Amino acid sequence: MDPLAALNHLLNFAAPAAALALLLVPGSRLLMRNSGPALSWWAQAAIVFIVGCAVLLAGLWLLGRDGKALTYAALVLATATCQWLLRRGWKS
Repeated sequence: MDPLAALNHLLNFAAPAAALALLLVPGSRLLMRNSGPALSWWAQAAIVFIVGCAVLLAGLWLLGRDGKALTYAALVLATATCQWLLRRGWKS
């Protein structure tokens, strides 16, 4: 596999995590108006993206292939929980 094809595969692998990160951050600002964000939007998107990529890698490792519905369900659950915790602002 040439480097361009490898880069294409890597970008397509991370695309669901990137899409969720870029949709969850502004969506959470609309739905959770009363909570003050502890971080800027780009920092929140970066953290959610990293969590999403970790879930995708764990799904690939555990299930043996990419694109399983269980992996995508775990991706949605993990990224939504991460964004909820970030918007909550870690208040005690």
